[in-house]
Formats: sequence, C-alpha cells, structure tokens
Amino acid sequence: MADKILFRIDAEGTATVMLNRPEVHNAFDPEMVEQLTCRLRELEAQPAVRCVVLRGAGKSFCAGADIEHMKESATYSRTRNFRAAQHSARMFEALNQLRKPTLAGVHGAVRGGGLGLVAACDIAIATRAATFRLSEVRLGIIPAMISPYLISAVGQRIARRYMLSGEEFDAVEAVRIGLVHEVVEEQELDARITRMLGELRSGGPAAISATKDLIPLSARGAIDRALVDETARRIAEIRATPEAEEGLAAFLDKRRPAWSATLPKGKTRQKRSS
Repeated sequence: MADKILFRIDAEGTATVMLNRPEVHNAFDPEMVEQLTCRLRELEAQPAVRCVVLRGAGKSFCAGADIEHMKESATYSRTRNFRAAQHSARMFEALNQLRKPTLAGVHGAVRGGGLGLVAACDIAIATRAATFRLSEVRLGIIPAMISPYLISAVGQRIARRYMLSGEEFDAVEAVRIGLVHEVVEEQELDARITRMLGELRSGGPAAISATKDLIPLSARGAIDRALVDETARRIAEIRATPEAEEGLAAFLDKRRPAWSATLPKGKTRQKRSS
C-alpha cells in the first residue's frame, strides 16, 4: 500500500501529517482514509507528541472525496456504501476528538470533505490564495459526514448558504464566517504555523487535553446547575495535579514551566500581575 499519508515528529513533539496524493489534489480514497485514521490514533497514543499539524502536499490542501471512487461506489449495495461512509466518518471523528491540539495549514483548493478536515481541527491558518467550496450538492450528493464539524465551526445560518449554494468563497470569507482563524501570504504560512506551535507548547499538555474536553461540554446546552457543578468539579480535580502545581510554581518563581519548549519570538518570561 502506497504511503498516502506521510508524517514526521520533530524534537519538540510536533507531528506533521501530510496528505500525500498531490496528483489528485489530495482527494481521499479508502486507503487514504484508513491511513489517516490509523495515523491519528497512533499519534494520540504517543505522550511525546504535543501538537499535530495537518498539511497537504502539492498545489492543494484537499479536494475532498476522490471522484473515481465516488463513481465506483454508485455500483455498491446500500450496505457496502454505508460501511464505506462509516470509515470516512470515523476519520473526521478521530481528528475532531484528538486530545492534542490540531492545526490545519491550508493552501490551494479546499473542496467538500477538505472543509471537514479544516473544521475538525482546533486552529486553521490559510494562505490568501486558498479557495473553498462545499461542492456536494452540485454532484447530487450531500455534505453529510462533515456537517457536524462545519456547523459547529460556522453556525447554521452560514452553513445553510454554502452547503446549499455550492458556491466558491475565498480565504477572507473563510475567516469572516469562522472556518479559518487567520489568513497569511503563501510565503508566510510555515513561519506562522511555527509561531502558533510555540504558543500551544507553552500550555500544559494535560491542561490542553482537559480544555479540549471542556469546550464541547460547555457549548452543548443550557447553563444549568448540572453544568455549573461539572465545571467546578473539573477545575477542582486539575488544580490538584502535578502539572498544575508546576505551572503555579513556575509563575511564582518567574521561570518557564517544565513542559514549556522555546517560546515564540516576541515572548518574554512570565511576569506576575500587579
């Protein structure tokens, strides 16, 4: 099986995962889906991995599902189609639920399921020339598996427009609607990702994982007594951990905590607030 997903882990614990089908703009077929899902699960299990960066090889980030495979799947039975779709759904789920911070570095064309990958990441930075399109309805299908992540990112009202119209939009619009956090020039993307990784590594690994768990819990429903008590329970538990003790001690001692890698440019040592 060809390596349709490439990855490397650097000395600071950043895993870069590269979609590697540049000849088809990184459209994903069943093999690529399986490889990406397996790789994400492997990275989840490695304590040394602090952050995960998702990139695309070649001219585009990801063109969504492979058209040739979609044509073939039209001949499948309903049961086989359902099983194949489940595999893709599990891929998005694995990315969304990864307990390490994820960052999408986006360039070129982003289509269909490619938007789902972007929306499932915690942070997305795109080049100014990147373009986006939810093209499913123009192919007579629906953006089903990516819809939970996309709607969570941009909201129902925005999703209605772009999921129904299938129109293309640019990186500036992607920022406006909340799909992407920031736009940079093409030549600045790598440096901006590096700086953001420095920010992420300045946080405690366990605290970041716990925060990722906290966000969907707090966003899910009404602010009732059950939620109030649950948030109180979670902070009480984490305050008693060695990581929290080290973070407070480092702050008081005006030093970096043990987990902190080199801080990004422009950052200085911690200072106590007055």
